[in-house]
Amino acid sequence: MILASQSPRRIELMREAGYDARILPADVNEAPLPGEDPFSLVDRLACTKAATALRAHAEPSEVVLAADTIVTIDGIVLGKPVDAEDAHAMLRRLSGRTHTVATGVCIAQCAEDAPRCLGDEPPISFVAKTSVTFYELSDEEINAYIATGEPMDKAGAYGIQGAGGRMLVRGIEGDFYNVVGLPIAEVVRRLRTL
Repeated sequence: MILASQSPRRIELMREAGYDARILPADVNEAPLPGEDPFSLVDRLACTKAATALRAHAEPSEVVLAADTIVTIDGIVLGKPVDAEDAHAMLRRLSGRTHTVATGVCIAQCAEDAPRCLGDEPPISFVAKTSVTFYELSDEEINAYIATGEPMDKAGAYGIQGAGGRMLVRGIEGDFYNVVGLPIAEVVRRLRTL
C-alpha cells in the first residue's frame, strides 16, 4: 500500500490501524477551480493525489490511499496559514462559532496484471464531514496558541489533537479522527472491500 501523504497524523492513524504503507506524497496544485464548492474541491484533490501516486509509484495490485482535509466556514476554505497574522485571522473567524472540517479520501488500486499502472480501476472516494464548535477566544489566547507554532502547518490554523488545539474546542458532531485528518474507521471499512 502507498499512503500519498506526508501528514504525521495520517501516517500514525494508518500504522495504528495495522497498515504498513509506503509514504509517497503526491504534489498537486491545490487551487480551487472556478465555482468549485469546498466539498467538491477536497474530493477532487484527494483523487488527484491518488491518481498521481498511482501512476508514478504503484506496482501491480498495490493500493494507493490519498486524503485532503479542509476547514470551511461561511463558504470560505481555510487552508494552512501563511504566517502568524493569517493564523490569527483564521482563529478569530472560528472563535465562538461552528465550522466544518471535511476530509476527501480516495482509494485507488493498480490492476493485478498491469505492466504499468495507469489508474484504470475505478477509485473509491468519499468526503467525511464533522462539525466543530470553538469556545470564544480572546486575542491573548489566540496569540499564546500561535506562539506554540502548532497552528502553522494545519488547515484552519489548529490541530484538535495538539496540546493547545484541544483547548479551543467546545464540542464536535461527527468523527473526531476526521478532524485529525483521516476518518480511519470508514477508511478501514472501505479498504476491506478491495
